[in-house]
Formats: sequence, structure tokens, C-alpha cells
Amino acid sequence: MCAEKTQGELAAETAPFCRLQYGFAAHLRDPDAVAAPADIEPRRMQIYRDLIYNNIESFVSGGFPVLRSLYDDKRWHAMVRDFVHRHQSASPYFLEISQEFLQYLQSERGANPESAGDPAFLLELAHYEWVELALDVSDAEFPRDLVTEVYAGEVLDRVPVASPLAWSLSYRYPVQRLGPACQPADPPQLPTFLVVYRNRADKVAFLEANAATARLLQLIEESAGSGLTGRQLLNQLAGEIQHPDPDQFAQFGAELLLKLLRLEILAGVQPG
Repeated sequence: MCAEKTQGELAAETAPFCRLQYGFAAHLRDPDAVAAPADIEPRRMQIYRDLIYNNIESFVSGGFPVLRSLYDDKRWHAMVRDFVHRHQSASPYFLEISQEFLQYLQSERGANPESAGDPAFLLELAHYEWVELALDVSDAEFPRDLVTEVYAGEVLDRVPVASPLAWSLSYRYPVQRLGPACQPADPPQLPTFLVVYRNRADKVAFLEANAATARLLQLIEESAGSGLTGRQLLNQLAGEIQHPDPDQFAQFGAELLLKLLRLEILAGVQPG
């Protein structure tokens, strides 16, 4: 009958393999600085290096196509190499590489992106591109038992419900217009308000909004479950911005609510 091994004996047996694993991973992360394990054939090691890097780079390029278009090959691959080397990913899933890359840009690329030769709008553009992907793969669902078609005369007296697949965002830069031909050095005076959303046909799109629309959507989300109607929410908003004619503002708001319903930024209204 075999004697049971002690924890110390098991640790001693597994230690060489653990060291090999750590050395293998360290080399894949930073092959220029960390030598490959001596007992792995160079040809096989090259296959692993190419496989790991090319897969990660492909996902990052696919998730941030506009950002990729702003960098030449040398600078782009240097940034992705730095991401692979520096960032400790919390998720093993390839679909979440874009989120990990965004975290790298926000926390590890540097507090001042321009110090690395990056555009000043780097973080905002990356966040906007990540939002599009995040909504595309989100497993959130539209609420059921809502009315999706109402008339202008009744939309004010129903309770609007925001779609869980619509995100109201604000940026200093016009991120939806950025690209090789549009790279402003300084942000414009007014911020950019966007609603990025996925409709029931699973198409991701965006709506250019303004501060009032963004605030209305915020009020709708914050009042979930309170039973506040569209009219009550618009009256609250009119008071906040000190609109001189609340009735006129409510009529304008009714048209806006209908537009948000048509785009499916609002999932619907509660049945009367």
C-alpha cells in the first residue's frame, strides 16, 4: 500500500513545473526582456509567442477600429505589447479583452496620455468604442408587458421605462466624429451628449443628444418604480432648467418621448 505524500513532498515535486509555467508566461508577456525556458524548442516557443500576441492584438484591433486607425503599425504594436506585458487581466474570456484593454488605458498607460504621444482624447474615444462592443454582446433584455406604441396625446400621461440597452453618456470631445481626419487638439466649449443603444433588432446605434435629453433620461432611470408619468418628469425638468413656459416645454417633451420610444431608447411605457 503506497504511503500518502506529505504537503511538503507534493510542493517539492510541483515546484519545478510551477517555475516552468511562470517562466513560460513571463516570456510570452515580454519576450524581449525575459528569456524563453531553456528546455522548450525555439520553434515551438515561436508558435506560442505568435499565437498569443496575434490573438490578443486581433481582438483589440477589432474592438477599437477607430483608435487603431490613428496609429501607425510601430506605435500600435508597441502599445499592444505594453498592454500584454503590463496588464494583469481579471477575466480569461477573449470577449472581455476590450474591457481589459480599456482598463489598461485608464490605469496603466499613464495619467497623462500625451506623455506617451497619445492623443488627448484617447480615453474618451476608447470608452466610446468599448461601449458599442459592450452593448453588442450584452445579455440584458427588454422588459416585457410594456406598451410600445402610444399617441402623442397619451404619452405624457403614461409612465416611461428606459431600455437597459441604452446608455446616456457625455464626453468632452465629439467621439462619434473622431478619426484620422478629425483629431482636435483641444475639446470644444460644449460637451458631447450621446445615447448609445441597441434596439430589438440587435442593431447598435447612437443618438446625438443635448443636456436636457440626457437629464430627462436620467430622471426616467432614477424614478423607476415610482409611477411618475412623462408629464411629471418633464415638469420636474422644466423647473430645474427654469423654463419660462412649462406647458410649451411639455409639448416639446412629448415629441421627444415619442422619438425615444420609436428608437427603442425607451423600452416602452407602463400599461394604463
